[in-house]
Amino acid sequence: MVMVVGQVVSLLKLRIGVAIAASAMAGMAATQGPALSAGEIVTFALAVLGGAGAAGAFNHYYERETDRRMARTRRRPFASGAFRESDWWLVSFGALLVASLLLAAISGGMLAALYVFLGAFVYGIVYTVWLKHRTVWNIVVGGLAGSFAVLAGAAAVNPAPQAAPLLLAVVLFLWTPPHFWSLAAARSEDYVSAGVPMLPNVAPTRTWTLAILLHTVILALLSLAPLGFGFGPIYGIAAASGGAYFAWRSWQLYRQPTPAAAMANFKASLLQLSLLILGVVADSAMG
Repeated sequence: MVMVVGQVVSLLKLRIGVAIAASAMAGMAATQGPALSAGEIVTFALAVLGGAGAAGAFNHYYERETDRRMARTRRRPFASGAFRESDWWLVSFGALLVASLLLAAISGGMLAALYVFLGAFVYGIVYTVWLKHRTVWNIVVGGLAGSFAVLAGAAAVNPAPQAAPLLLAVVLFLWTPPHFWSLAAARSEDYVSAGVPMLPNVAPTRTWTLAILLHTVILALLSLAPLGFGFGPIYGIAAASGGAYFAWRSWQLYRQPTPAAAMANFKASLLQLSLLILGVVADSAMG
């Protein structure tokens, strides 16, 4: 039973899905508008989680041959053979996406549901099918999936665009490349053997380390911009500390581009995102 649960968690990429759902909650918290009920918030969070899960499961199925060539992914359900290939899987993933979109529309409105769909489409089709094996821009464009989650949460509260959630969406867009480039640098042999053209595997060291550093510095500075739109000191402390640590780790990676430094920067990106989301939610909760 524990093994089955673990396979389902892996199949739906629930760890990534939780981060996507949390980003949507941050979009909600950052937006001024009518307060949603607890039921609407929970329902919408589940809708975002379901949409992300459907896209993640499709990624597992479509990339099963690639995953078998990577040490990091060869134990995934389809790559390992734990789940057998069948068109019915695609039907089930589609049904999960449709159900998630219906929940999103009911709890957050049609615009919010559209953003949930766009996030799933970008990750499942644009990134996985069209770009992943073709260009180093794969994860740059794929970063839109996280941005759409923030916009979905914002639209659930108020369909009219507002500066603070838009800024957070841009921060999420800038966050994704250094996050995954750091992982690719730490596990470069995996991506080379799988034929996935991540920037650290095809560009000179100074080029990809500088790209990571510039992305990180810009997003760290931009994450402070919501302070000019009503965000308070709780958010400011969280954004400043997370951004500063991420930028410092990126600087260390630029100076000493080792796999250990790349993995440390990957972990710093996770900490920065966690602090940013917690800062938004806590600041909103404190009024």
